[in-house]
Amino acid sequence: MYTATMTPVTPDTELSLSFENQRAVVSPWGASLRRYLLIDAEGREYDIVWGYSGGSRKRGGQGDVLIPFPGRVRDGRYAFEGQSLQLECNDKEGPNAIHGFVRSLPWRVQEAHTNKVTFEIRLDAETYAARGYPFSLAIWVTYDLGASGLTCTFTVKNVGQQAAPVGVGFHPYFTVGTSLIDEAEVRIPGAAYLEFNERLVPTGTILSAAGTPWDYRRFREIGLQRFNHCYVQLERDARGMATASLRDAASGRVIDITMDHSFSAVVVYTGDAIADAARAALAIEPMTCASDAFNHPEWGLKRLVPGETFSGCYSARHRRI
Repeated sequence: MYTATMTPVTPDTELSLSFENQRAVVSPWGASLRRYLLIDAEGREYDIVWGYSGGSRKRGGQGDVLIPFPGRVRDGRYAFEGQSLQLECNDKEGPNAIHGFVRSLPWRVQEAHTNKVTFEIRLDAETYAARGYPFSLAIWVTYDLGASGLTCTFTVKNVGQQAAPVGVGFHPYFTVGTSLIDEAEVRIPGAAYLEFNERLVPTGTILSAAGTPWDYRRFREIGLQRFNHCYVQLERDARGMATASLRDAASGRVIDITMDHSFSAVVVYTGDAIADAARAALAIEPMTCASDAFNHPEWGLKRLVPGETFSGCYSARHRRI
């Protein structure tokens, strides 16, 4: 079991998890998932999550945790419970807020074992009011390696005195070993997607994917498609789970990303803007609400009253066909 020390958490702080032939690297800096891989009988490593080691090597939001809002908030402005609020605009694509606060903060290691770790952090209204979020949250993220793969669980509790708007997202990139993601096939459970404007902010319109080039509810080759799409209306199995999958037909490698009922949207991104590594892997981002849900609460935004808790999980599993 991990024992916390007084050593300060930095962007380079990392912990290694293992279970049988699986290994993951996580960090209390942002509670980030930095690597997830399999090791075969000959000791060869196969990446499942395209990742990095050392904070300076991160590209394109690899493995980030996106709380209290995933995706973009248009112009950083929103209204909640009669308050008009302004977030910091930190989006390189335009004057928007993007991906919350916690991905660049040091979290505390609450508990860690060989195959499992829980990180925790608190956002206080007194600190974040000036940044447009006058609400207090306690947040926990757990990574757990087991027989069914890697499971990531989140819990958010409103520890403040007023209701709070909350969205949760994760930003892993997946690879099945192809040199470019173009050669892989993907299955996306979304029956619809948000229309974005030129600044990648939702216009407010939801488009049906059926019969369009963006309908990937059955496996299709990615090819030259440039994904940066937020899919909604997720199709689910009898247990209420939605699954996105990445596949290499040549090798038979498949990765299933399974999301529980807490996730109502998934962003898919081919990483075209990543310098020197464009289209190296596919971001499949589980999100509890769609992009800009702070301005469209009907898109899955969670309203947490004081003392209320919101939890969910997604998992990544490798298999062969």
